[in-house]
Amino acid sequence: MLFTRAARPVRLGLVGMAFMGVLIGASATPADSQEREKLRVTVVSSRPGTVSGDDALIRVEVPASIAAGQVRVEADGRDVTPSFRPSGDHALMGVVKGLSRGANRLTARAGGVDSGQLTLKNHPITGPMFSGPHEQPFICDTAAFKTVTGDTLGQPLDEDCSVGTRVDYMYRTTAGTFVPLPDENARPADLATATTSTGEKVPYIVRVETGTINRGIYEMAMLYDPGAGAPDPLVRGPGWNGRLVYGFGGGCDGGWYVQGRNTVGIMNDTYLSKGYAVASSSLNVFGNNCNDVLAAETMSMVKEHFVETYGVPAFTIGNGCSGGSYQTHQIADNYPGLLDGILSGCSFPDVGFGTIQTLSDARLLNHYFKDVAPNVFTEEQQRAVSGFGKWESIGSLARAGGRIDPTVFCPVQLPAAQRYDPAANPDGARCDVYSHTVNVYGEVPETGKARRPLDNTGIQYGLEALNKGTIDMDRFIDLNRRIGGLDDDARPAAKRTAADLKAVRLAYRTGRLLNGGGGLADIPIIDYRDYTDDAATGDMHMRFHSFSTRARLDKANGTHANQVMLTRSDGHGFTLAGMLSDMDHWLTGIKGDSSDDAPIEKIVRHQPQGLTDACWTRGTGAKKIAEPQVEGIDNTQCNTLYPVWTSPRMVAGADVANDIIKCRKRPVTRSDYQVPVSDGQFEDLKAIFRDGVCDWSIPGAGQQGLAGTWLSFDQE
Repeated sequence: MLFTRAARPVRLGLVGMAFMGVLIGASATPADSQEREKLRVTVVSSRPGTVSGDDALIRVEVPASIAAGQVRVEADGRDVTPSFRPSGDHALMGVVKGLSRGANRLTARAGGVDSGQLTLKNHPITGPMFSGPHEQPFICDTAAFKTVTGDTLGQPLDEDCSVGTRVDYMYRTTAGTFVPLPDENARPADLATATTSTGEKVPYIVRVETGTINRGIYEMAMLYDPGAGAPDPLVRGPGWNGRLVYGFGGGCDGGWYVQGRNTVGIMNDTYLSKGYAVASSSLNVFGNNCNDVLAAETMSMVKEHFVETYGVPAFTIGNGCSGGSYQTHQIADNYPGLLDGILSGCSFPDVGFGTIQTLSDARLLNHYFKDVAPNVFTEEQQRAVSGFGKWESIGSLARAGGRIDPTVFCPVQLPAAQRYDPAANPDGARCDVYSHTVNVYGEVPETGKARRPLDNTGIQYGLEALNKGTIDMDRFIDLNRRIGGLDDDARPAAKRTAADLKAVRLAYRTGRLLNGGGGLADIPIIDYRDYTDDAATGDMHMRFHSFSTRARLDKANGTHANQVMLTRSDGHGFTLAGMLSDMDHWLTGIKGDSSDDAPIEKIVRHQPQGLTDACWTRGTGAKKIAEPQVEGIDNTQCNTLYPVWTSPRMVAGADVANDIIKCRKRPVTRSDYQVPVSDGQFEDLKAIFRDGVCDWSIPGAGQQGLAGTWLSFDQE
């Protein structure tokens, strides 16, 4: 699938301004003449090429020698000057409405100076913008979506699941609950008072806006007095501290073909009581949409609308756990400027590889241990082959691996008649990660199915368990002879799974496998985790995934100094309020740093004192242990409390970065094995791995860097 590359955003300061579009200016001034003064036009609500909804917040910088009243602004020849008013020193700002679909040329003119020009590309509010053609079928959920007042949004107005925008006011009671404000002109007797992070005391009344953007349902909330009138993007509303928290929700199973019945939730006292604005969309919940490109596009459009309505935030903090962490990482890396700092909880680096490779291996191991070779391996031997901390995690992760099976995790909203069935409905909707990302990977011409960057050729499953003496050579040989692979419907197959090399290359070039060297390198990260590796029923949110992200940062940038890692158990230790305060101080320091130093230097310089890698002891009264977080089982205090277990591929020799999709091969050698190998066994191994075994010491097949950021998969 072809994609187009946009240039990286011009760095207008590390925080809060990287989102700003830049001037397409007047012709160059001859070198032997005095440079003429000129107007400068920028879009502050989005990038110039990613405008949506027929409007944009525009800034015109005016030379000091020119009176603001002399400036005339046009949009494709249409006078839009009345939309602007003075803003700051020598500048005009305003929301230009009525933009045409496609290219729009803005021109600012004034006598005695060169004009300023800027071309915008406007997209429909229903999308798409850069994620590629809309997925079909698509089920509307407006009639099931519950607003903050308990009402539904009613039936959709069109095939894009649109509804009219509504505004509700909620208030916080002195008893600590949110309830609808009964009268905008009266103040309830039990109305609480909020004290914001800037020290301002305001009535705890929250303005909540709900509507549809990019076929998703969005919600925005902030402290706002209804008596102040309509919001103004040039005047900060009462109670807003100037910061935006964007919420990302988890999941993945069933995350396709639906609008979604929930956002991550915006009525969060931790945020709102301190004056933060909060926003989220149903398509930023991975249980509704397990596609990071569509999630990035949705966040871009929702944030654009926020800026046009309420004004430019000083900075935007992303927060999400599990499927939300995928989004914080990949949006920050691949679409820099949307997020200025992230809180990434119960994290994975990405869905397609950090997660899927481990789930697919667990699926294969579970099938082998239960159906192919039952009662051959003890539970402890099975656990050792998997690398997981609990034997139960093999089955748990195998079930979660259904997200690559087109028949397992179809959303309940999708009618059975529209679902894929290999026999009864081969053209039906395929409910899997790869089909949901077909705009990136493209289709296999012979089958029409999405290309898959999934591979297990050459992997020596259980190698570390063999070398430690946990399993013997005969079991190792049988495991690798008969583990097989997964066919294109994720059913067990005798042959190992071979990846589509075009999909592999695209995964690296487009950032579907998190690189870490895009925008993520330039923002602060707090990686926080409630430890679940020892969950009784098994759990996929394993601690090694945090180290995968760290390793990728190191590989891409030579440092992970922008990532702080925190671990606790059962909610005892760090708090959301504490992390939010730390991130706020961190970003405030970075924003106030006017030096020309590299972003990473500013990040290190302004890291709050006391915010360092740490874990907390278990149970109530948990105590903080501040020490560097490293891989291992019992090599540090934190790893004794919270062992960093591994994965099937790490047991097979891969490193924690987990960034090799398809390994390059080398001949099998006796030196791989620290146990005796008979001549017959060695012949068996050569026959099993006739094309070679994985050489994890070199880059994988097709492994390469990012093609760029702000990539578009639009097929126009």
